[in-house]
Amino acid sequence: MSKVLLREYHALCEGGVCQDLLTEEQKIDIKENNAMYLSGLMQHADKPNGNMRVYPHNILEREIEVYKKLVRDNRALGELDHPDDSVINLKNASHMVVNIWMEGKKVMGVVKVLPTPSGDILRSLVEGGCQLGISSRGLGSVRESMNGGVIVEDDFQLICFDFVSEPSTPNAFMHLKEGKQYREPNIFTKADRINRALNDILRRK
Repeated sequence: MSKVLLREYHALCEGGVCQDLLTEEQKIDIKENNAMYLSGLMQHADKPNGNMRVYPHNILEREIEVYKKLVRDNRALGELDHPDDSVINLKNASHMVVNIWMEGKKVMGVVKVLPTPSGDILRSLVEGGCQLGISSRGLGSVRESMNGGVIVEDDFQLICFDFVSEPSTPNAFMHLKEGKQYREPNIFTKADRINRALNDILRRK
């Protein structure tokens, strides 16, 4: 089964920032350097989203563990709006995930808005009071469940988190690009792929 592009939408905390999720260093960065951080819920496992798609907890947890390496290496970039591609275009990068973790079945995170053209637009939108959401982008196949929903398969690979405007109808952004095949994202090194495989093996023991 060929992989397709999976994209999900989640609203952030009110005002874009959950202050209790920020470190003291990040709070100082905001005060002294006028930095901007946005935080909140980024994904949710074992819970049907607007289009009845479910991400199993073990699969999402595995991908978050792999994604943490990108975060540590300052490579966890994202774009403003979803491109119809599995590749992160650096010229369109607007932010960088600086912290991500699981709280039960919730994926929580903190992102830093970058001083790039797209980042400046993102900052202006937030300062203007726009309601923004965080949306995951990944590759994977899906299967139908007994209750008519859709289950994301084990071959899912998380690529990044993008910022999108809140749609009037959640399903407007929670859709699957059917029938189009995508090449593997180029953000993961051989070491990243080995790390994913090892995490998967250890988690099964």
